[in-house]
Amino acid sequence: MPAASRRRFLSQGVALSGAIATGRGIAGDAKSDTPPGEPAWSRSLGAPILASPYGVPSRYEANTVRRQSPGLTRTPHSSVAFTPLASLFGIITPSGLHFERHHAGVPDVDPRAHRLIVHGLVREPRIYTMDDLVRFPSVSRIHFIECGANSGMEWANAAVPGVQYSHGMLGCSEWTGVPLAVLLEEAGFDRKRARYVLAEGADGASLTRTIPIEFALDDVIVAYAQNGEMLRPEQGYPVRLIVPGVQGVSSVKWLRRLEVGDAPWNTREESLHYVDLMPNGVHRQYTWIQEAKSVITSPSGGQTIAARGYQEIRGLAWSGRGRVKRVDVSTDGGRNWRTATLQEPILPKALARFRCDWRWQGEPAFLQSRVIDETGYVQPSIAALREVRGKRSIYHNNAIQTWRVAASGEVSNVQLG
Repeated sequence: MPAASRRRFLSQGVALSGAIATGRGIAGDAKSDTPPGEPAWSRSLGAPILASPYGVPSRYEANTVRRQSPGLTRTPHSSVAFTPLASLFGIITPSGLHFERHHAGVPDVDPRAHRLIVHGLVREPRIYTMDDLVRFPSVSRIHFIECGANSGMEWANAAVPGVQYSHGMLGCSEWTGVPLAVLLEEAGFDRKRARYVLAEGADGASLTRTIPIEFALDDVIVAYAQNGEMLRPEQGYPVRLIVPGVQGVSSVKWLRRLEVGDAPWNTREESLHYVDLMPNGVHRQYTWIQEAKSVITSPSGGQTIAARGYQEIRGLAWSGRGRVKRVDVSTDGGRNWRTATLQEPILPKALARFRCDWRWQGEPAFLQSRVIDETGYVQPSIAALREVRGKRSIYHNNAIQTWRVAASGEVSNVQLG
């Protein structure tokens, strides 16, 4: 929408009457009806500098946290903590809110004792300390990580109440480290025979994943930092792999081994898990790329539109094949679409923010977003995806999400078609 038209649209009801109650709550005891003037906190000294040597969020934001879905896994050591997408802004996920997925818990790795070996089809196998890795020329790039099982509970029906659980296996950070291509070059990988790289983690599961050599030589990072600081333990401290645009399990955490080979390894997590169960009963292996996907984060499931009037529909879009080109928004379940505004920057294999003006007058509505990436790929409806994939899958669900807005303003998760 042109700037002038948008200003006119807002001026027709910009009293911000359409506030959204997110359910976040207030952790403290301040009252929302405090009058202007001199509140208590402006009449006394505040906390001293370094009251908390490592900064923490305001106590009034105590409900903005990662959460587990009850009963999702048998043990908390092999489970998921979901990013609170509806409470975040911009495209960078704070390190402390980035989703977690572990297969054997979080190891306590001593960086002084940790080693990374590069071997296999190489001329000179190498063993690196953390000091060695940090001395290499580094790169910093912003990329999303999405678990292949994100939205997996939604294949058969609308299973979860809100966007934290439907899409919260997703985060986007600035990652800093050494390009994997640099380490492969230094080891002298066999250019004629090398086809794949096996990455192995130092956790109790020794999680391993096969990565095509063309990915390894492109934009893969051996990362030791996230959002300007060293990795956190749950994000792979002291070193992990970042494979942009590829399902998150390939971005192996607590990285200790890289083996160059000429064929896939068909490890446990490649043969039994992270495979697509097709309608004919066949398991499809090695679906690496996370296809284009989007979701409206506000208004979204579990929220309530407090009053009629102007709303700004907001959300996230991303594609494992490159940049987001366009996002369309519908308020009537896909019958009519409007092009949303994309918020800069629009980066390859990173989250992109979109927004769209909407005036809600109390009528029932069905909110959807649909992304088109720079390759021309269009995000499919759940019905179209099921025609190809059926209803028994777990992984790689990138279907259009629908939120129903009731006349009361309550927003819930539904599926259409």
